[in-house]
Amino acid sequence: MIKPGEVMRALNKMNFHIQFSGHARHDPGWSSGPFTHRFHSLWLIANGKGTFMLDGTAYTAELGKLFVIAPGTVIARRAEGDTPLEFFFIRFQYTISYYEDGQWLTEDNGRNEDVHQANAEGAGHDATSGHSVPTFPLSGCYSIQNPLPLLHYGEQLCSLTKRRGQIMLMRQRILFLDMLIHTVSDLRSQIVTGHTNTVIEKTIDYMVHHYHESISVEELSHMAGLSPSHYSRLFKKYTGYSPIHYLTQIRMDRAKELLVLSDYKLKAIAQSIGYSDELYFSRLFKKNVGSAPSQYALQHKAAPKP
Repeated sequence: MIKPGEVMRALNKMNFHIQFSGHARHDPGWSSGPFTHRFHSLWLIANGKGTFMLDGTAYTAELGKLFVIAPGTVIARRAEGDTPLEFFFIRFQYTISYYEDGQWLTEDNGRNEDVHQANAEGAGHDATSGHSVPTFPLSGCYSIQNPLPLLHYGEQLCSLTKRRGQIMLMRQRILFLDMLIHTVSDLRSQIVTGHTNTVIEKTIDYMVHHYHESISVEELSHMAGLSPSHYSRLFKKYTGYSPIHYLTQIRMDRAKELLVLSDYKLKAIAQSIGYSDELYFSRLFKKNVGSAPSQYALQHKAAPKP
């Protein structure tokens, strides 16, 4: 089962470049492959019906299906039924670059320099690539419950990739990130749905506004109308974190703000975020942030005015 929290954690470490996007339309009876795909791609089915084979596994291609294709995947496709098969395709590259513990970290993604023409994406191309890339956190076929926003993003990307300029490039990346966010949010809602989804959000909202108070799992589970163990399991499925870990991160983020932007004493900061014991707060801060509060303040505070 997909773990939305872990997927978003991996995506937040990636910076993307959209090579191109387009819209493919194939009449019933069309087929393509088998061929070895060379690029990272998203294929979003917009209309019609067909069958896509990915590494020997058959998937129904229909409205609401999103295919996330990794380089090296062996693919065969055919259009079926009485209406044309239509889908948006987006080819992208990414690099690993993220900010963590006060420093920028990067990883080489083995960038593929060989770029093929756009019609290879929609019609199929038999090619191989010797380049290796870090694993993208999504792969295969996904059923999207609410595909309309994704289709809208696909249309917009198709329009933007026909235009030039730095503003257009940034808009492309923003739209692509919106697609990824919507995809992961949709998949997350399929794991925890309906009333449960609402009550988990309610407890998160409570944490955000009451982090400075004493909060227990028992209190949060009572608010959600669930047993503590059931609430904790659902919360972790929904967020990727335990309730207490999530609350601790809210408090640590607020502590970092106060350490950098205020002149409050450490004891006052600890008490303002829900900890009566200054030493316990210092140990917890170092465990979660990687440095002691005093060290963090020295590293991140602006230099005093002369």
